[in-house]
Amino acid sequence: MTPTVTRAGELPDGDPYDVTVIGGGVVGTAIARELAKYPLRTALVEASDDIGNGTSKANTAILHTGFDAVPGSLEAGLVREGQRLLAEYAAGTGIPVERVGALLVAWDDEQRAVLPALLAKAERNGYHAARLLDADELYDREPRLGPGALGALEVPDESVICPWTTPLAYATQAVLAGVHLHLDCRVLHIDTGPDTHTLTTSRGPLRTRYLVNAAGLYADEIDRHLGHDTFTVTPRRGQLMVFDKLARDLVRHILLPVPTSAGKGVLVAPTVFGNVLLGPTSEDLGDKSDTASTADGLHFLREKGRRILPELLDEEVTAVYAGLRAATGQEDYRIQDHPDQRYVTVGGIRSTGLTASLAIGAHVTGLLTRTGLELGTARELPGITMPNLGEASPRPYLRADLIDRDPAYGTIVCHCERVTLGEIRDALNATVPARSLDGLRRRTRARGGRCQGFSCGPAVRALFEEARP
Repeated sequence: MTPTVTRAGELPDGDPYDVTVIGGGVVGTAIARELAKYPLRTALVEASDDIGNGTSKANTAILHTGFDAVPGSLEAGLVREGQRLLAEYAAGTGIPVERVGALLVAWDDEQRAVLPALLAKAERNGYHAARLLDADELYDREPRLGPGALGALEVPDESVICPWTTPLAYATQAVLAGVHLHLDCRVLHIDTGPDTHTLTTSRGPLRTRYLVNAAGLYADEIDRHLGHDTFTVTPRRGQLMVFDKLARDLVRHILLPVPTSAGKGVLVAPTVFGNVLLGPTSEDLGDKSDTASTADGLHFLREKGRRILPELLDEEVTAVYAGLRAATGQEDYRIQDHPDQRYVTVGGIRSTGLTASLAIGAHVTGLLTRTGLELGTARELPGITMPNLGEASPRPYLRADLIDRDPAYGTIVCHCERVTLGEIRDALNATVPARSLDGLRRRTRARGGRCQGFSCGPAVRALFEEARP
């Protein structure tokens, strides 16, 4: 089967698709992957030039246990199941994951008094490994923590994961199984007939029998094309700072504040790439494209970080970035089927969406059957092994066996991140290839190190231009 990935020209003509998924983020790609198990003609359409290019590319990269979700909520169930599924999937496909554990740190008596309730909440959510720590135990686990902490809730199964490889793995497996991926394909209008939806897109019409709206920040707008006006997405900006690898030894766990109604607050966390994250902010905006970092936001983060891990502020900052969360004013996912329209809305998927993605895929597929979709007999998906971007396992430049077979894996192009010619070549020729320098960075880490491409940029760009169709 020849993989179908398009990004220009008219969309393929022919019979209507059985199902079309709008939105190529981690949730949309997970749904497409789940549908790929069945003998269906499925399309995944994405407005930008790459999968995982919106909310999914700029999050805190945590594989949650769901210990602090609202018990009994849809989110709680899907995060709990999704954590199990994604941990297994990552182990099987090579997605980097590190089980570092989390500590919710109480900095005053009021916060310390909340910890037993959080422990009870974790147990109501079916998570029984959490425990309370006094100050001595806390500092024993996290010696560089700032002074004055009174205790913590330990959640040993919280993990960090690669946020970029995950949707890429889903999309790759879906495309290999026959899903059509159409990039640079923005949905402009939807007409719903008795048997098919006709999507007017920036690349022409697309017809489909069933429709899934996983458009993230734009899920409310797609919903209104179908006549629904039940929620509004307010983009909630989160700014983050990335500290250099030399800071990695300062922190052993994900350090979380005691959560408030405004969210989970500012964290300090290691990354699978060997850096340290500080963030995010939480700012409700009116602009769904405003991913700018601000002086006020970075000052706010530095003040928070100084309290949590003072020595971190002495380290070099490699990068700053901002992502937008799809807040809807409801503390739960807004996943709803509409059987009379053969349509499923998947809205309000917040920061836990990465963790819950595989469970959301299965849940949405179940809802599609309630709208009348006949799935057919499930089949095995093609096996895949993703490029290793994590520091916990040997990267290609460290693997003599790989270099013996192909010296390109021993030729380093990006010296900050130790990215080789072989990895860049593979990313440019993959099933879902990199079509931009940013896409190439998310697939290889090239240009993502401390020099931010100052050294390797010309060489990486030359390889990228050489491979462009």
